[in-house]
Amino acid sequence: MNPYVLDLITASPEVLVLAMGCLILILDLFVKDPSHTSTFVLTQLTLVGAAILTLFTSTGEVVYAFNGLYVDDLMGDLLKLVLYLTVMVTMFYARPYVLQRPDLRRGEFYVLMLFATLGMMVMISANHLLTIYLGIELLSLSVYALVAMNRDSVASTEAAMKYFVLGALASGLLLYGMSMVYGATGTLSIPEISDALVANASNPTVLIFGLVFIVSGLAFKLGVVPFHMWVPDVYQGAPTAITMLIGGAPKLAAFAITMRLLVSGLLLLAPDWQGMLLILAVLSLAIGNLAAIPQTNIKRMLAYSTISHMGFVLLGIVVGVVGGDARFALNAYSSSMFYVVSYVMMSVAAFGVIILLSRAGFEADRLDDFKGLNKRSPWFAAVMMMIMFSMAGVPFFIGFFAKFSILQAVVASGQIGLAIYAVLMSLIGAFYYLRIVKLMYFDEPIDETPITAPMDMRVLLSVNGVAIALFGLFPQTIMSLCAFSLLRSL
Repeated sequence: MNPYVLDLITASPEVLVLAMGCLILILDLFVKDPSHTSTFVLTQLTLVGAAILTLFTSTGEVVYAFNGLYVDDLMGDLLKLVLYLTVMVTMFYARPYVLQRPDLRRGEFYVLMLFATLGMMVMISANHLLTIYLGIELLSLSVYALVAMNRDSVASTEAAMKYFVLGALASGLLLYGMSMVYGATGTLSIPEISDALVANASNPTVLIFGLVFIVSGLAFKLGVVPFHMWVPDVYQGAPTAITMLIGGAPKLAAFAITMRLLVSGLLLLAPDWQGMLLILAVLSLAIGNLAAIPQTNIKRMLAYSTISHMGFVLLGIVVGVVGGDARFALNAYSSSMFYVVSYVMMSVAAFGVIILLSRAGFEADRLDDFKGLNKRSPWFAAVMMMIMFSMAGVPFFIGFFAKFSILQAVVASGQIGLAIYAVLMSLIGAFYYLRIVKLMYFDEPIDETPITAPMDMRVLLSVNGVAIALFGLFPQTIMSLCAFSLLRSL
């Protein structure tokens, strides 16, 4: 078979999403329905089609395409399947929110989400520094436009400007780091960079210099300290439906490029980048949890909690290689991957509840808006309670096992002090999660307006909450999938 045809088959999910994104953009011009239902349905069907193609093209082996620019492996396939599901659920949650707001009720909303998804898919399967950069820029530009879509909102415009300026700075740092790595190794291909390090055919000074900038760029995409300045402002200023997208799916892509760059390409420099990531993780755990406590806006509180969660993810990557010994690598990296998947599930559900309580002209983004929720809707108060318990790491929810697996990997590496520090920071973080539960169950409601939402959103949100509890009781399924996909990919 023609090698170009094989390349297109390997990358068929990306090709489908790109083609359908362009087609839906054109078809939406002729849509007269103000709710853009056909655009919404076509977008969802595109993601279903991409998931089917991802399953059918997955061979269980590492397959390279487009002269090594693209890689198809089990880690990428699993992350993509979680990505499709996350974006589909995000769109279902976002739809009633969008329909109530004329500035967001446009076909571009769904098309931009589709192109953002394409950017994340490219990031997940990137095997070349330029491919990573293209994926990042496609995602970033789509999200900038989404954040600024509500043009009449000063908060949204301000958030978009901050995100754009800081995002451009981070992209510049990452690109400059990549240029340094190219100058040191003579290649932009991730496997060839690894080979150059093995053969000692690189300039170590320039390489370390480039590594600092690459880690800085990755830290911005993950939203960890000290590159976290954009996270709380963008989370608070963006429309809740967009915040839900930013807080969920991109974390999967950021984890993928971190693994591709640092573990697949620069593993021999682990003693250097592990020290950098350790500082980022320790600072993120402290500042994320401590800064979340005084917040009165739940979106801003969840933003700071995101920073602390990403600190946990970095802990798993930090302890993968200990003193040049890679025996702990699979357990540590699979724990980080499991944590990312678990966090995305919890984050999307949390923002789903915020959207459930919101209505036209009213954003339920203050902590006081959750007062007495149990009296207004006992079931959704219970769902929010499960989400908060899971994020706090209370047994036996999926968040508990995510934290436990990371702590287990840290202890196995011999860094007991680091594990104790992470536990203490988690205890501090439990305060602001349990405060939401206290407000829902022990305070009188300020607003007794009945909660109205489409039945499909109610059912989906219920399933999302129950999944957090069930996967907490049976976490081994996702853990095993993460470990197996990494074993066959790295």
